[in-house]
Amino acid sequence: MRIVADMTDKPGLPLVLVAAVARNGAIGRDNKLLWRLKSDMAHFRAATLGRPVIMGRKTWESIGRPLPGRDIIVVSRNPAFEVTGVWSALDLETALKLANERAEILRAHEIVIAGGAEIYAALMGQASLLRITEVDLTPEADAFFPAIDPALWREASRTPHAPAAGDEAGFAFVDYVARSPATK
Repeated sequence: MRIVADMTDKPGLPLVLVAAVARNGAIGRDNKLLWRLKSDMAHFRAATLGRPVIMGRKTWESIGRPLPGRDIIVVSRNPAFEVTGVWSALDLETALKLANERAEILRAHEIVIAGGAEIYAALMGQASLLRITEVDLTPEADAFFPAIDPALWREASRTPHAPAAGDEAGFAFVDYVARSPATK
């Protein structure tokens, strides 16, 4: 379903960027994940369930199907892009408005941003939380997560994990909170 924005000045819900990021900032190559982490898939599901999730068209294509229990909003510049089971928006402004509307219906308390690199870069300055899985690998990549500037972000929690069954590497679940404007 294509949505056209009727923009208002109403403030939106908090934005949470969710990503798995390698030591070198890598998040993908050739529109594919760079590793297999079953534990992170479960973490992603828990972080997104019951929430509106905004992603770019390339990220959508890498997943290839609607994710149950979430309202997926795909940003695509192509006005003909339409897929059963997901919402679409021509730009981020429209996607954010739609996500806020869907969040109200879902009774969600935040909006999740799930990539890719361009979407993360465009919305990182508006986010209040980064929910990052730091992957203990340094793969070759063509897509990278924006640098996390310690002047703008404070590490709030870190939970390291050794690889479990179905995990190709060790990792840590790390939450970063935006520093208040007074401390930026």
